[in-house]
Amino acid sequence: MGELRERKKRETRERLSDVATTLFFERGFDAVTVEDIAAAASVSKVTVFNYFARKEDLFFDREAEVKALLHAALAERPKGQSPIDAMRALVERLRRERHPFVRVDRQTVAWVRLVAASASLKARLREIGDETVEAIAVELAGPKPRGDVRLVAGMLVLTWRTAYAEAMRVFEGGGSAKKVNATFVTLMERGFEAARGLEAK
Repeated sequence: MGELRERKKRETRERLSDVATTLFFERGFDAVTVEDIAAAASVSKVTVFNYFARKEDLFFDREAEVKALLHAALAERPKGQSPIDAMRALVERLRRERHPFVRVDRQTVAWVRLVAASASLKARLREIGDETVEAIAVELAGPKPRGDVRLVAGMLVLTWRTAYAEAMRVFEGGGSAKKVNATFVTLMERGFEAARGLEAK
C-alpha cells in the first residue's frame, strides 16, 4: 500500500510540474499564477503547495536530482579517489548519457532564456547554487566545513555553471555540436585543475 501511495505521489508531482512548465513556456514564468497551474491540472491551489513550497520550485523541479547525483558521486566514490576525480567521472557519465545537466540544445537554450526573463527565477537559481556549494562542502568535510573546503566546493559549482554558459554561447553563435561539446569539456577540465590546486592546499 505504501509503495502504491508513493508512486501516486510521484506521478502527481510530475504531472503538476509538467503542466506548470507548459504554461511557463507558453506565457512566461511571471505571467503564470499558482491558481492557473492548479486549474490547468484540475487540482486545488492547496494541492499544488502540498508538493511544491513555491512557484519557482515547479520550474526547478530537478533540484533534488542534482543534489542526489552530487551526493552519490562524492559519498560513494572508490577508496583513494579524490573529490575532483569523482566529479570528473560524474560529468563524463552524464555526458555519455546526454543528460540535460550537461547537454546544450534548443530546449536548454529556451529554458535559460526563460530564467533570464524572470527576476524571481534568477534569484532562486542563485540560491540553489549557494545551497549546492554548501551541500558539496558538507559532503567533503562534515557539518562544519572550513573555508578552504567551501572554496573548493564553490570552484566546482562555478566551473559547471561557467562551462555550461560558455557552451550555450557557442551554440547560440551557430557552433557545431562538436565545438559546443569541446567548449564544455575544455572549461570543465580547466576548472577541475584549478579546484585541484585549491584542494592540494
